[in-house]
Amino acid sequence: MNKDFIDTLTLTGKLAGSTTLILLAIGFPLAYILAYKRFFIKPFIEALISMPMVLPPTVLGFYLLVIYSPQNAFGRWLEQTFDLRLAFSFEGILLASVIFSLPFMIQPLQNGLISIPKSYRETAYTLGKSEFTTFIRVLMPNMIPSIITAIAMTFAHCIGEFGVIIMVGGNIPNETRVASIAIYDEVQAMNFQAANQYSFVLFIISLLILTVIFSMNGKKKILF
Repeated sequence: MNKDFIDTLTLTGKLAGSTTLILLAIGFPLAYILAYKRFFIKPFIEALISMPMVLPPTVLGFYLLVIYSPQNAFGRWLEQTFDLRLAFSFEGILLASVIFSLPFMIQPLQNGLISIPKSYRETAYTLGKSEFTTFIRVLMPNMIPSIITAIAMTFAHCIGEFGVIIMVGGNIPNETRVASIAIYDEVQAMNFQAANQYSFVLFIISLLILTVIFSMNGKKKILF
């Protein structure tokens, strides 16, 4: 295994891991609001979160690239304030990955929360527990399979991203060249051995992640 191969896989893992951690922090409060709160634009918010599941990746990538451009307000503000350009950078593909992977984190968490009997929360509130304490002490222990599923699906989705990454980040070694793009490059160069190495690693990782998901779903039960 050469250095380029290791560096590409390391960058892929860094992107997937960072995306998953960020979405965990975002996902719990957002999933909680969508599961238990009622508000007028809730269907619109849910549709907006789910858009990456049906929207062509190149469409999302194109609009993000436009937003990142210094010719637009957001991109210009980033450059003037933080001297940061998101286009064709790791930070840019990280933000794109977070947006593109959002439903793969939110939906399992939301479904896990909805599946917990309402009486669990009501009992905790009756005992004087706050919403935060109830979430940490009652809800989270009863949705462990959903949490693991959300983490696994998000990570697996990230390592296979191509369209959004190539649009927003291009193909810069050690910066935006992740495994999925490397596979495309190697096939274009007729280097099928290298393409097979990348593909085999992603295949094994995806298989292991799916095995974990199906194993957890097979044993799924409510704990209290």
